[in-house]
Amino acid sequence: MVALDYLTVFLIFYLLLMFHLAQSQNQTQDSCPKEFQCGSLGKLSFPFSISSQPACGLYAVDCDVTPNPEIHLGENVYAALNQRLYDNSFRVLDLRFNDLFAKKSCHSFDRSLSFPTSPSISFRTNRNLTLFRCSNSSTNDHYFRDYEKYTKCSGVSIYYKYPSRRQEGDSDAPEGDAPDNCSQIQLPIQRSSLSNTQKSGLFDFLTANFKLRWSLSDDCNKCYSQGGRCLTDSNNKFHCSSNPRAAARRRSKRILVAAAATSSIGGIAVLVVLLLYLRTKCSLSMIYWKLTKREDYRNVKAFLKNHGSLLPRKYSFCEVKKMTEYFKNKLGQGGYGCVYKGKLHNGSLVAVKVLKESKGGGEEFINEVASISRTSHINIVSLVGFCFEGKNRALIYDFMPNGSLEKFIYDAKSRTNRQLGWQTLYSISLGIARGLEYLHRGCNTRILHFDIKPHNILLDEDFCPKISDFGLAKLCNKKESIISLMGARGTIGYIAPELVCKNIGGVSHKSDVYSYGMMVLEMVGGRKNIDVAADHTSEIYFPYWIYTQIEQDEELGLTGIMKEDDKELAEKMILVSLWCIQTDPGSRPSMSMVIEMLQGELGSLRMPPKPFLYSPSRSDRDMPTTTYMV
Repeated sequence: MVALDYLTVFLIFYLLLMFHLAQSQNQTQDSCPKEFQCGSLGKLSFPFSISSQPACGLYAVDCDVTPNPEIHLGENVYAALNQRLYDNSFRVLDLRFNDLFAKKSCHSFDRSLSFPTSPSISFRTNRNLTLFRCSNSSTNDHYFRDYEKYTKCSGVSIYYKYPSRRQEGDSDAPEGDAPDNCSQIQLPIQRSSLSNTQKSGLFDFLTANFKLRWSLSDDCNKCYSQGGRCLTDSNNKFHCSSNPRAAARRRSKRILVAAAATSSIGGIAVLVVLLLYLRTKCSLSMIYWKLTKREDYRNVKAFLKNHGSLLPRKYSFCEVKKMTEYFKNKLGQGGYGCVYKGKLHNGSLVAVKVLKESKGGGEEFINEVASISRTSHINIVSLVGFCFEGKNRALIYDFMPNGSLEKFIYDAKSRTNRQLGWQTLYSISLGIARGLEYLHRGCNTRILHFDIKPHNILLDEDFCPKISDFGLAKLCNKKESIISLMGARGTIGYIAPELVCKNIGGVSHKSDVYSYGMMVLEMVGGRKNIDVAADHTSEIYFPYWIYTQIEQDEELGLTGIMKEDDKELAEKMILVSLWCIQTDPGSRPSMSMVIEMLQGELGSLRMPPKPFLYSPSRSDRDMPTTTYMV
């Protein structure tokens, strides 16, 4: 009976929650502004909407991003440089292509420039170049005999014509059907390339900065002018909702009916499970374990099937054992498995992370592969391949000869020297900031890492930092400013307070900013931020102590400062970090702002508020090591 009472309370609470959500949706529908102010773009109106009210338009614009607001068109995100009212156009920057073109990356040819298809609105650009991406074959050269050939991409060739050679009305496509091993893509080109008569490299006339025009259909124009909403039905046909308030009420009613039905079915299912449990006296935890393992396996299989064309090479577990010489050289281990040194057939060195089956195998594997396969950045570790064979799962990365940052920054025994100079520490902190900014803004899908710490920062032979270990990462739509999580993610000492205490603020990309700030403070101090073995009580919590030193203009007492430039770099890193670890997520800077602060003048940085999560009046020796988190 007690269990039934709890179930009844749960169902009532669930229904009330769904009713509240329905009411909120009603209010949203009825409060759409005719126009809104959007940063450097000035005033915008339908068909665009502010990101906090996506239902008010066809496509949302994130006006809080500086210096250029971002337009969300389906899965693609564009930085809007300016708008022109007279021809309904924006000058935009494709964030993904901008990064790929700058690095002359072969991933530039993985997809075409494309825009959402809708019966309400259409998009177009003026200048595109048609290219053909073909797997290497001797027959291709004959078919594309009048084309230029780009051969710097392994396994494929890119065929194209110089823009200056095209006559008006000519098509880039050759006569007849293209070979089966070729796919056609279109990429934007610079206006100046059309009049360029000199031969240039392919990337010399590609551009991520282009003019994007849009136009509403006549039906949508008429619908909107009469106070309706332009909608698309299940057959991709135009539909006008002439009475938005009535439509919102109908949606609310459907939500309530669905909630009641779902709750009833869920209640019956729970009662059936409880009866089975009491009748058979079996272990419910064992049933859950078996179902979870089976579900993990199905989830991973489905993920690999749906994303196979976008993923790196798949290796068998036998190949994994051979490349690691049967796991001979262990580089380290973490909560999800061990990392071994390996070598591929071509002689390239790799780091092989073998995942434990019993610890988050399904989620860890999908998070890692899904996140890194979407990235291409100098400060993000590269995924070379993976293994998924029964219970055996492994991830294969480029090998980083200098290992993790962790082994270079803790110099507790040294009072005069550091393993890394201040210029190197500064460069590493700036590189990590750029990598995080790319994850938060540069990808089509925003990636939140949730486990930034020295152990997860790898260093190549030139001490260029690479963010690794995406096992706790969360992929979310860029227009989502606040996300929901089932539980806290991260490592004690770096986890943001809002992940532990929900009334502090919402979980967002600012949670990574907090972890970044705590990590950089450890780089500066050459020690853990909490050190109960410190000589003086006031030094136990390093962020509080270093804040006091700067506030009172005292000596920093940091090792390795040999000249004034070193002191300036140290103070800049400290001030930026103290801003990053503010308790209120809204007070923390974005990673874009962190980069600006690190690259700016020290004199332009304001003193942040004092960290107040630590109470110096308490007995520090008796404090738990997690005190600064909550």
